[in-house]
Amino acid sequence: MNARADKTPHEAGGVAVAGAKRRTLPTGVLVAISVIFGLFYAYFVWNAVEFLVTQASGVVPLNGYGWFVLVFAALFPLIAFGIAFAIGWRRTWWEFSLVLLAGLGVVAVFWLDILAYASGPGGSAMLG
Repeated sequence: MNARADKTPHEAGGVAVAGAKRRTLPTGVLVAISVIFGLFYAYFVWNAVEFLVTQASGVVPLNGYGWFVLVFAALFPLIAFGIAFAIGWRRTWWEFSLVLLAGLGVVAVFWLDILAYASGPGGSAMLG
């Protein structure tokens, strides 16, 4: 068989994984970073809900496609925050912050795409 498989981790030159402790953030730091970035994500949710209410109460009502696009625009920041949190919560504080910042950048680009679509000629496809 394999000669390396019969050796202990120290004899094979490796590090024992069973006794290794995962590095995680203290709960207070995790909560503080999450709340700070969560406020920015919540700002995008609030803007999307306000834009949805404005468009839905306009002179021309929204059709099904318009409702889908604008409700998804309100849900997307929540989904992006959840994915970014799941990816970064076991990392160091600065890596966790960078992951949340990258997710916030994706949300910002998505929101600008929604605004450009709704105010451009394609926005008429959302109206009934």
